[in-house]
Amino acid sequence: MQSKTIYSKHNHEWIVFGRDPDKPNSVIDTNQYMIKTQNHGFLMDPGGIELFAPMLASVVREVPIENITQVFASHQDPDIISSLGLWDKALTNATLHSPQIWEGFLRHFGMDKMAFNGIPDSGGRLQLDHIEVEFIPAHYLHSSGNFNVYDAQAKILMSGDVGAAIEGHDAPMEVEDFDAHIPLMEGFHKCWMPSNRAKNDWVERISKLEIDMMCPQHGRIFTGDNIKRFLDWFAQLEVGTAVQSG
Repeated sequence: MQSKTIYSKHNHEWIVFGRDPDKPNSVIDTNQYMIKTQNHGFLMDPGGIELFAPMLASVVREVPIENITQVFASHQDPDIISSLGLWDKALTNATLHSPQIWEGFLRHFGMDKMAFNGIPDSGGRLQLDHIEVEFIPAHYLHSSGNFNVYDAQAKILMSGDVGAAIEGHDAPMEVEDFDAHIPLMEGFHKCWMPSNRAKNDWVERISKLEIDMMCPQHGRIFTGDNIKRFLDWFAQLEVGTAVQSG
């Protein structure tokens, strides 16, 4: 599994893990993210159970396992967090932050030692040493209870399934040609995003933030002008339209 530091300044790093060439072809490729500060590792959407071994090996190369004190699951999907039961055994003092409505479902993945912080629908904040991150509502995009993570200091938004594209493990890490990238995103967003009202609320909310990088859970990272291009494209896209008639 590849790892890449995408931001580093004053004991404050963002690391992305993904592009695993050894995963089965039948398993969708995912991006996992971690914020690293002096005393904390904050692991976001740590992945499915089949990724646990390579993820654990990759994470401990970046930070001591005892420093992983915070874990985040944007929603309940297995590609996000079905590894929870194994992380629960590996981490000695961690809290899982996730939408409060999904607690009873997430516990089916196994969570005995780890504390649970249910994020209310309105969102919340988390302090990591000198860094504060915000849990931003992204409900129905695509899950009923769903959150993004925003780091105002790094100007990075971890956008979950918003901005996702379905590609192979050999895809570049960043979007270069936005127009060429649209066909890789369009079907996914039409199928998995069910609500235009929720989509428009999210676009309005996110447009007010300063963002240098938008980091989805699948596919490539958006940077620079491609962030505004995505927001403009997503705003006009009719979602919830992948319905088969007959």
